[in-house]
Amino acid sequence: TFLGQFTCSVAQVFILGMPSRIASVWFGSEEVSTACSIGVFGNQLGIAIGFLVPPILVPNVDNLDELAAHIRVMFYITAGVATFLFVLVVIVFQEHPEIPPTHAQAAARQISPENYSYTASILRLLRNKAFILLVITYGLNVGCFYAVSTLLNRMIIEHYPGEEVNAGRIGLTIVIAGMVGSLICGIWLDRSKTYKQTTLAVYVMSLVGLVLYAFTLDLGHLWVVFITAGTLGFFMTGYLPLGFEFAVELTYPESEGTSSGLLNCSAQVFGIIFTICQGKIMDSFNTLAGNLFLCAFLLIGTIITGADRSILICSSLIELIVIIAYKVIQICF
Repeated sequence: TFLGQFTCSVAQVFILGMPSRIASVWFGSEEVSTACSIGVFGNQLGIAIGFLVPPILVPNVDNLDELAAHIRVMFYITAGVATFLFVLVVIVFQEHPEIPPTHAQAAARQISPENYSYTASILRLLRNKAFILLVITYGLNVGCFYAVSTLLNRMIIEHYPGEEVNAGRIGLTIVIAGMVGSLICGIWLDRSKTYKQTTLAVYVMSLVGLVLYAFTLDLGHLWVVFITAGTLGFFMTGYLPLGFEFAVELTYPESEGTSSGLLNCSAQVFGIIFTICQGKIMDSFNTLAGNLFLCAFLLIGTIITGADRSILICSSLIELIVIIAYKVIQICF
């Protein structure tokens, strides 16, 4: 099982960055953001199915042999679906359309693979200050989302004992709201082309959503948690295609796959750190303290997003991130 999980996690690295790459290769400038958001939509749809199907296929039974049999059936079904999709990709999917959808793609095709250096591309991206700031702010936002999603069941059960089913439904609500949010953000971006303004607005609303979620979690009204969690998912997941498309704008003519890969790398690193730290804070203090910990980093990310032209301010905030993380580690570990 561990080997299978490891293999899936390695494969996920290549899947997460696909929306921006496929959108830019196959769609014109007036459709690319919408196409990217649909790719994120599909990713979130898979997560939503993950909330719905496993409880149906794997009932809560005490017999370990029976439980193992149900899990095995679920794995076989998952492997069958993945194999079917793999065959479709190999047989049906083309590498790129015959006619480039944009001038940028036409120019990119003129560069032979032998003349393209992946290492040189990464080094150029790392020298792009605006992109580095986006990598940090993207990692902060999506890392917070990963932490909330990972610890969601624990947070709900702590305040609403015996509500395991509703905890799963709240997770499903977050994902479905996020699917809608990512689609709306992509369509809006195609029509307005306001990358910076839209990214900042969604970042601010992500912070507002997390604050509302943090302070309403212990009110004793589960329906309120559904609303605030849905709001949080709408804006946090809506930020995903915005980050991908903003990165493409900041790093042109570099490969979309490289920029989205670095964004996902940042999100995974911050997600691991935030999940561990928030869990320790919840152990030492309470759920509210853990959520406020995430709010502090979202606030820093919001300020960096709004003040990205001021390198001095951004450098100071990045130093603050390091100091806060160090203090939390000292307290909790």
